[in-house]
Amino acid sequence: MDVNDYLIDQEDKDWADLLSSWQFLLPESFNVWLVNRLGDIFLVFDDGSVHILDTGRGVLERLADSRDHFCVLLDQDDNCSGWLMVELVDACVVAGMHLSPTQCYGFKVPPMLGGEYEIDNLEPTDLSVHYSLLGDIARQTKDLPPGTKVKVSLEGHS
Repeated sequence: MDVNDYLIDQEDKDWADLLSSWQFLLPESFNVWLVNRLGDIFLVFDDGSVHILDTGRGVLERLADSRDHFCVLLDQDDNCSGWLMVELVDACVVAGMHLSPTQCYGFKVPPMLGGEYEIDNLEPTDLSVHYSLLGDIARQTKDLPPGTKVKVSLEGHS
């Protein structure tokens, strides 16, 4: 398996702009390290720890104490499959869903709103739309108890 088959090329992307909707959840200083094809971002904080910004669920979670520790953990259990969404990305490729350099597999209904991690709920989505829309939804719903019914308006997003 080539890990690059499950990652988005970060070159020529303005991550500060792309992640502006996520500022409420992110520290002031961090480095974007890896990005999976569903747009989840592996961040390295100033203390060297590795965190995942899970854009589908709208959460930031600590994964490892360092990049080396992350690499060790990636090979354990189902971490690689889960963190890089291996089976789901493979299914998208088999289904003919190809990404341009400015796209990720975006959710029709985000998991934070009850959507599923399945191929029928994914479509190629522009990175700027993906991060902006999901960041806005995460910010607006972060304090709601699980199961709360919400009304979603897509005004201002294209």
